[in-house]
Amino acid sequence: MPTPHNPALDIDGVQWRPISARLIPVRQISVAIFLGLPGLVTIWPAVVVGSAMWILPAVLLALTAWLLWLVPRQVRSIGYAELEDDLLIRRGVMFRSLVVVPYGRMQYVDVEAGPIARKMKIAAVQLHTASAGSDASIPGLGEEEAARLRDQLTARGEARLAGL
Repeated sequence: MPTPHNPALDIDGVQWRPISARLIPVRQISVAIFLGLPGLVTIWPAVVVGSAMWILPAVLLALTAWLLWLVPRQVRSIGYAELEDDLLIRRGVMFRSLVVVPYGRMQYVDVEAGPIARKMKIAAVQLHTASAGSDASIPGLGEEEAARLRDQLTARGEARLAGL
């Protein structure tokens, strides 16, 4: 079923750029490490102790399975668009959000990549503004795209601050 049109979140004529699908296994590996492994580890105490202990591994493994299914949808929903004066970032399937960051409000741009992301050759671009509540990030960009976007956003931000 198509998502209904929402004028607050949908902008006509915007060319959205998707992020890399390589973010899917990165997030799935994180889910498996932080939820799946504890779920597997708690099986042995459940076998030893008995019936009531089965709740913990069952919940952890069910949550792991659900998140492994959900991650690809979440990743495919993330996109960004570079407009003349603003950077737009959208995400979410059920709970959708749209972040608009004016280039003139950006203070600095970070590029981050953890060990699994580096192995998959992706990075996240983090934008910082004067308002702590308006910081925005674009995860799952290819290394080259992250570097290009960092340089582009920095140049546009400096140009807006200089009043050009």
